[in-house]
Amino acid sequence: MRVFRSLDQLPAGYGPTVIAIGNFDGVHCGHRWIIEHARSRARDLNAKCIAVTFDPHPVRVLRPDVAPRLITTMPERLRLLAETGLDATVVLPFTEEFSHLPAEVFARDVLRQGLHAVEVHEGDSFRFGYQAQAGIHELIALGHEYGFTVAAHHLRTVRGFPVSSSQIRQRVAAGDMTAARALLGRPFSILSKPARGRGIGAEQTVPTINLAPYRELLPAIGVYITRMKIGEGPAALTFNSVTNAGNRPTFGADSFAVESHLLDFHPVPLTEETPLELTFLKRIREEKRFPSPGALKAQILRDVAYAMRYFHLMQVLSTAKNAKS
Repeated sequence: MRVFRSLDQLPAGYGPTVIAIGNFDGVHCGHRWIIEHARSRARDLNAKCIAVTFDPHPVRVLRPDVAPRLITTMPERLRLLAETGLDATVVLPFTEEFSHLPAEVFARDVLRQGLHAVEVHEGDSFRFGYQAQAGIHELIALGHEYGFTVAAHHLRTVRGFPVSSSQIRQRVAAGDMTAARALLGRPFSILSKPARGRGIGAEQTVPTINLAPYRELLPAIGVYITRMKIGEGPAALTFNSVTNAGNRPTFGADSFAVESHLLDFHPVPLTEETPLELTFLKRIREEKRFPSPGALKAQILRDVAYAMRYFHLMQVLSTAKNAKS
């Protein structure tokens, strides 16, 4: 998938295109459903299929005081979009000036003249233009005027939940990793690096890794069954793990940390720049204060035993599923 950071970066004559527009935070199953429809139409029309997204998130420019924490950072969002089979993603810089662009100018100058759109796919709650002045009906009318058609898609639901980025944020913030996984179409995960200043050398020799401070979306404070991927590419290693996301109240600390205990640990290369991916599978319990470090250690052993039973069951189910297929 090619990535263009402005309309000027598109090669001359790039197109015709079938376009899906959105923030695509999380690249959840609703996003992928719309993109798959767009890809199918692109094949029918012998056109390129592209996504149009914005950086930073528009709310961070227009209302930074209420801006959401992101499900996926832009590099992860682009990686996930590439997996959908898109030909390209156009990342438009969202600025105060861009926010004042009238809906008609966006349709004419960006969609038609800039991207050579012949068809646009969007959710039926889509709003665009200055002060979100226009919606899907206005986009359809502008498409008739400027020579592209519009396919409006209804909001989907999964397990009774609407499939939307805001709903996924709510589920993750509540620690409901099962619902978040259903809406995302994959487990929720974050990309980070090891915390600085914790004595990390050329090799990690203890089975605990603290993540660097993370400013985007994290699950509710508590203890989770997780998986930790260390490194990237063919050399990456993945460990089953138990993760505490919280303030470590037993030790009187008041500093939030995401600390993962690797269950099947062996020493691995690790520096402060090593990429980490932490995937949250299931919440075990809330974080709480224990009367002593010994009581905390006993609870950790129970958490580890619970997690090991979980991973064993997952392995059994996976083996049974593979045997049937």
